[in-house]
Amino acid sequence: MFALSTTPEVVEQTPLLTNDATVLGIIAIMLGLVFYTAQSKVTFWKNFYRFVPAVLLCYFLPSLLNTFGVIDGESSQLYYVASRYLLPACLVLLTISVDLKAIARLGNKAVILFLTGTIGIVVGGPIALLIVSSIAPELLGVSGPEAVWRGMTTVAGSWIGGSANQAAMKEIYGAGDQIFSAMVTVDVIVANLWMAVLLVMSANASNIDKKTGADTSAIVDLKEKVEQFHAKHGRIATLSDIMIIVAVGLGVTGFAHLFADNITPYFIENFPGLAKFSFHSKFFWMIVFASTVGIALSFTKARELEGVGASKVGSAFLYILIATIGMKMDVTMILDAPIYFIIGAIWMIIHASLMLIVAKIIKAPLFYMAVGSQANVGGAASAPIVASAFHPSLAPVGVLLAVLGYTIGTYMAWLCGQILQAIG
Repeated sequence: MFALSTTPEVVEQTPLLTNDATVLGIIAIMLGLVFYTAQSKVTFWKNFYRFVPAVLLCYFLPSLLNTFGVIDGESSQLYYVASRYLLPACLVLLTISVDLKAIARLGNKAVILFLTGTIGIVVGGPIALLIVSSIAPELLGVSGPEAVWRGMTTVAGSWIGGSANQAAMKEIYGAGDQIFSAMVTVDVIVANLWMAVLLVMSANASNIDKKTGADTSAIVDLKEKVEQFHAKHGRIATLSDIMIIVAVGLGVTGFAHLFADNITPYFIENFPGLAKFSFHSKFFWMIVFASTVGIALSFTKARELEGVGASKVGSAFLYILIATIGMKMDVTMILDAPIYFIIGAIWMIIHASLMLIVAKIIKAPLFYMAVGSQANVGGAASAPIVASAFHPSLAPVGVLLAVLGYTIGTYMAWLCGQILQAIG
């Protein structure tokens, strides 16, 4: 029987820093140092980031400030500002570049495997919870924000979409900071272990494809299409380009708030029974609006903003959000509940097994399986890594599928959350 941790006694203490402007400055410096060292050619840093993902540091370093009493993550307003203003803008700028026609041209097998990976995560989480709860029944029936199922919804958001979708699930389902701290660590460690497996498999892709009888001719055409697209649209951004990107991101965010402010009271008044489906949450409607408008804009000339770095600006917003989430975390939490790692491992095994089975049935190249899986689990940060392991020119394909993950991440993670809620 596994023992779950209990909430430690809270000791009131005055943090060293209470000015949010100062805290934001320190967090910005931390993020800058992480990205500076991550791209360093120094052997030490290259070896360091081979084992420690940069995104983990973006969570972990700010959490140290909270853990050791330098700041008080609970009283700070930085997370509120980032989640309400930067998160919707981030979702718009990450989804605006999705090219549904280009994804369709990747072939049915690529899309089938991507969606298979999504389904594996949606059903894998509830199955993993049921399996582990048979050994530790105290995982179920917990009320309040620290319920395990609430924390798992944030993992679903991350593994289908990315950190933005993860943050959205945290707010929509009200996951507490303690369970979220544990689940973020599970998310990053389990996901990166699976990525390591995929990289090892990519080194033996030719042999694996021969054994499965996969047709790899489409990959050759894929390389040419990707190279042509980027040669046509990529250019150095001007100040006007950057200002337009910011205008689109924050402009849609403003209307997302306006929409949520009006639609939420309507549902509360006319559909009281839909509260359990998050329809009474302003944050839910804000995220849905931002994601939907982002998709709609991808069919317009606004999509060309990706050529001047729309997703990079969105990612900058995202990493500020990640850091503000980290500053609310307690890094000692995971040491008290290793059972969460068991849940994460079983969850990933279900996802991986389903991917491998479907890939074998439809005789898909390993490339499609690996990138389809990582586009779900790792997102735009790591899917290109796996794609480029097959061929450098294929890295943008990882981004393309990962953007699709951002697009459906909020919707499918919400569905997974509904199933988890029914179980937990």
